[in-house]
Amino acid sequence: MCGIAGIWGQTEQTNVEAMMKSIIHRGPDAKGIFTVPNGSGILGHQRLSIMDVDGGDQPIYSKANTQAIIGNGEIYNYPKLQPELAKKYKFLTKSDTEAVLHLYEEKNTTAVGELDGMFAFAIIDDNKFIAARDPIGIKPLYYSEKDGNFWFASELKAITQFCENVEEFPPGHFFSSETGFSQYYSLPDIPPELDANVDELLQEIRETVEASVVKRLMSDVPLGAFLSGGLDSSIIAAIAKKHKSELHTFSVGIAGSKDINAARLVSDYLGTIHHEYIITPEEAIAKLPEIIYYLESFDQDLVRSGIPCYFTSRLASEYVKVILTGEGADELFAGYTYYKDIPSDDTLHRELRRSVNSLHNINLQRVDRLTMAHSIEGRVPFLDLKMIELGQKVPAHLKLKGTPPVEKWILRKAFEDILPEEIVWRKKEQFDEGSGTVDLLTETLKDVMNEQQAQQYQKEHPDIKLRSAEECYYHQIFMKAFDNPDALLTNVARWAETRF
Repeated sequence: MCGIAGIWGQTEQTNVEAMMKSIIHRGPDAKGIFTVPNGSGILGHQRLSIMDVDGGDQPIYSKANTQAIIGNGEIYNYPKLQPELAKKYKFLTKSDTEAVLHLYEEKNTTAVGELDGMFAFAIIDDNKFIAARDPIGIKPLYYSEKDGNFWFASELKAITQFCENVEEFPPGHFFSSETGFSQYYSLPDIPPELDANVDELLQEIRETVEASVVKRLMSDVPLGAFLSGGLDSSIIAAIAKKHKSELHTFSVGIAGSKDINAARLVSDYLGTIHHEYIITPEEAIAKLPEIIYYLESFDQDLVRSGIPCYFTSRLASEYVKVILTGEGADELFAGYTYYKDIPSDDTLHRELRRSVNSLHNINLQRVDRLTMAHSIEGRVPFLDLKMIELGQKVPAHLKLKGTPPVEKWILRKAFEDILPEEIVWRKKEQFDEGSGTVDLLTETLKDVMNEQQAQQYQKEHPDIKLRSAEECYYHQIFMKAFDNPDALLTNVARWAETRF
């Protein structure tokens, strides 16, 4: 996990250095810069050392030094790619990013479709520039085209200090300076198997989830798991503990919150090395400017869930460098309350698919920004591509089942024998609800912006469609957090506006 930044075109190295400085939290362990001899491009890299800690600094170069790569993320099929590539190319590191470079040397841009992982990378190849982002958008990338130059970086704040018009690099795409943007992946539209055998589906879910978790245990540094005590994080922790003799788990919440108590129960049951942190109202409010700065959003739902994510990441950073987290399960298996209001199975199936497609600039943005704010790497096993395909195959009536409907029924059923019954069948609560953050904010924010002040603020910002006094306050902080906030605004996704 790292921060990448660069410019393809004639520019000054000081510009890239300034971009790198703004994202140093993403990679404080090392930094590197490559400048094309003729001045046509610069790559900058801030490294968080995960794989090949001592030898994997970037940029990484081809044998002839005609190509250079910088990357952010993890390539999980690196162990499979490396032996075959090593027959033709000499590996100078044990970094998974080097495998991307050699695969590109071998197959050009078609190499992108063979990568299994979460990634954003850029390659300079003589007089050509290539950049790519992973299929779902787990890892971030933004760009701007200004004065004939192509600017790019892992976070908005790195580019907006120089450019007014910044856009999100679309997931599942690569960019070539010769041909522009091309799509290499789109989420397949797989119809549910309405006549599927339930027992066979349960077995397939168990095997696929376990394989997804095990794949993401790849690390040369300490690894742990977020543990809210909810179903998704508990499943991941249970599987990880099965394959690791020692597993650190982390939970936060206000005093007496449901998540804190449930996480203790799961930790005791699994035998993890558990850590928890109690959030106070005063600390949460004091940290909001920092949270919003790193999050690069004022969306009410995203900030709410960002608060516990920030504190859990801070806690985890004291013990590990890699963290497993449960994002994606709700979108695959109908975990949110509003899914119960959808009138038909066909509509629910379409909405779940849309939900997965929209994760890149909402929940995945939160996970990336707030783990990286504390220089740790977040991994999301439920968003493995095989897991996403399987999720679509499962009929909607097996995701919401019973009267009243039980959310994620088939996922619960698949893992009911490896966790305590009260955890498996615990009522779904979002991160901000279970941790007590919603209750904390409801009371505390009354003192910082009342309804009358919020109505006036909404009139001053009519184009933003601010939903509440709470969101007005977040927007106010957002506008003060950045030197050029207007350049970020067009990239702020609104979770509430993305529903069916």
